[in-house]
Amino acid sequence: MDSVSNLESVTSAARAGAPSLRIRGLKKAFADVLAVDGVDLEVERGECFGLLGPNGAGKTTTIEICEGLTEPDEGVVELLGLRWQTDAKELRQRIGIQLQESQFPDKLTVEEAVRLFRSFYRHGIAVDEIIRTAQLEEKRKARVGGLSGGQKQRLAMATALVGDPELLFLDEPTTGLDPQARRHLWDLVDELKRAGRTIILTTHYMDEAERLCDRVAIMDHGRVIALGTPQELIASIGGEEIVEFAVGAAKDLRLSATAEDVCPPILSTEKSRQDGAPSEDSFSSALAPERTRKDGARSGLGDSETTRVAIDPAVLKGIPGVQSHRVDAGVHQLSVSELHTAVPRIFAALEELGLHLSEFRTHSATLEDVFVRLTGRNLRDE
Repeated sequence: MDSVSNLESVTSAARAGAPSLRIRGLKKAFADVLAVDGVDLEVERGECFGLLGPNGAGKTTTIEICEGLTEPDEGVVELLGLRWQTDAKELRQRIGIQLQESQFPDKLTVEEAVRLFRSFYRHGIAVDEIIRTAQLEEKRKARVGGLSGGQKQRLAMATALVGDPELLFLDEPTTGLDPQARRHLWDLVDELKRAGRTIILTTHYMDEAERLCDRVAIMDHGRVIALGTPQELIASIGGEEIVEFAVGAAKDLRLSATAEDVCPPILSTEKSRQDGAPSEDSFSSALAPERTRKDGARSGLGDSETTRVAIDPAVLKGIPGVQSHRVDAGVHQLSVSELHTAVPRIFAALEELGLHLSEFRTHSATLEDVFVRLTGRNLRDE
């Protein structure tokens, strides 16, 4: 009878066009820590959806609740129109999960591992076909213990796919892989997208999310703080290009020489930068020299530590084409439109202040820039 009821529920959900995933008012606390705080999300069928956030943001707990591994305290979670509380058996037949680290017995061969997982499902994909899809044909008879990291990840993907799931969870599938192995997995995800499967992806690689996901949600402190396509989120920071620079002391300030004084200016263009947490931009004058001790405290000019030059943000924001400004570990970051006209104006403004550049680089705005702007943290911060 349960089986008939489940089938009727599945048919009803399909007829109603239920989303692949629907989350409403989701909350989960561990002791006095509120890990998930009122999350609302919907993932449409056939969509590749990325869930991003720093460690401790609540994304792992959210995914574990969706996968049926953790019980929520409050809220509603529906997958394919079904709920874990009433339709657990049916859901296990219709979803696939690739964990960040999957452990298989070392003595099993690739083929034996895939056959084992195929036996768990009423319906699914033929073993030969899934081995071919995962590009593991040459390793069919190889034992799991002898596989490389990338091959083990492809095997984990194969075991997640062998039940022919309608909804697939991929938890950081390329972490720790070399670039070639990452590309192989990207190609496999592209094939799954073309086949119309719904994919929910968590990743610490912004280029991966930008490349694979139709939409992404960024979480922090248990809440969703941004939601949209990668292009929409990138556009939200106000500029198509990012200009980053650091400055040395003006010559007429008669400050002692620093590393920036002795080193020639660095001019470079690069795709992205990995920095720590941003500092607050609270400078009160257009140009103010100061020194910073190793412990981060500001001190007078009489000390012998590193010289810094503070620039009034209003000066930089007043440059035509500059949309926004922040400073991070002494490096100024500007979001700009029309890079070819904004850069000469930036150079002119710094020259007028008597400053010289110690670093200068530009890159197209990315999801990494969006993330740092929204959370104030780098994605990989512990």
